[in-house]
Amino acid sequence: MSSSTPAHETATYTHGHHESVLRSHSWRTVENSAAYLIPELAAGLDVLDVGCGPGTISADLAERVAPGRVTAVDAAEDVLDKARAVAAERGLTNMEFAVADVHALDFPDDSFDIVHAHQVLQHVGDPVQALREMRRVCRPGGVVAARDSDYGAFTWFPQTPGLDTWQELYQRVARANGGEPDAGRRLLSWAHEAGFTDVTASAGVWCFASPEERAWWSGLWADRTTESVYARLAVDGGHATPEELTAVAEAWRAWGKDDDAWFLVPHGQILCRP
Repeated sequence: MSSSTPAHETATYTHGHHESVLRSHSWRTVENSAAYLIPELAAGLDVLDVGCGPGTISADLAERVAPGRVTAVDAAEDVLDKARAVAAERGLTNMEFAVADVHALDFPDDSFDIVHAHQVLQHVGDPVQALREMRRVCRPGGVVAARDSDYGAFTWFPQTPGLDTWQELYQRVARANGGEPDAGRRLLSWAHEAGFTDVTASAGVWCFASPEERAWWSGLWADRTTESVYARLAVDGGHATPEELTAVAEAWRAWGKDDDAWFLVPHGQILCRP
């Protein structure tokens, strides 16, 4: 059963699904990306994972709620193939996959015990409508959970003009695509606007400081800056030239080689009870 609410225009997904993007997304687990949700998980619960990407978090959820089921949905069919492969590799039989628009989810009211979205609301055209839909398909007594980073609050050392340029550029490109890169700080207000009155807001972080972490984080952003959909959108939108993107990528690689380099990614988190 589809929602009676008309779908809103979905924003362009700024990152796309280039290998440099999936390199990051496939690293994500319940432990490093949804720890705030762990106390809500229990065997037998049915979960909807919105914007599942390559499905590593979805698979973790499926392991934790079995014999309950996880329905993993994404707006892009191609990335669901990667999520299916992850489920197959882990031998999970309690997962289903579907293409879906979070603005108009094709599920009946009260279908799931937990409705989860990780790094999704920053990319959609109408995050409040998305939360309304997530609320609609969540059963009474269940929970709607969302976590989003906040690009404007990213911080790093040492300060380098190249990374300042990257941060400013990313925010311009993301907003031009209809997204909100500083979503983390807005989750609580969006939840209230969506009609939730019982909301627990919190924060979590990723920190990249070891040589291996710095090399991984700087490398994926250097590659993303010149090779991904984001790079094309930056150039086609008139936000940067290819030469400017190359300079930003080189700044990322130089930063990653610094023994003192440290990077913090803060996230807003909400647990909403319908």
